[in-house]
Amino acid sequence: MTFEPETLRLDARGLIPAIAQDATSGEVLMMAWMSPESIRRTLETGRVTYWSRSRADFWVKGESSGHVQELVDFRVDCDRDCLLVLVNQTGPACHTNRPSCFYTAVRDGQEVILTEPLDD
Repeated sequence: MTFEPETLRLDARGLIPAIAQDATSGEVLMMAWMSPESIRRTLETGRVTYWSRSRADFWVKGESSGHVQELVDFRVDCDRDCLLVLVNQTGPACHTNRPSCFYTAVRDGQEVILTEPLDD
């Protein structure tokens, strides 16, 4: 069966959440939004491309920072309303210069910072 991005369950803005996971370690790196066109670009180029809601434009991960996400596998969840992209991540995934965007935990009602920014 041929995959067509338009067969996914998109939100009212025509977007779908995508979770990026490190293909080697299994660590969840980040969540961002994709559009049908950013999905096509990702699958065609192997460079993960998201849709930036704040800039209303395509965002090729690592294009300006050098912290590239190379696509390893592209998965659709059972409800077709969320994506999982397994990637080889170069450098930190988070714009705060941390390996993952999920660096804050809530423990005993308190926020705890799990990782500090990486040195440049």
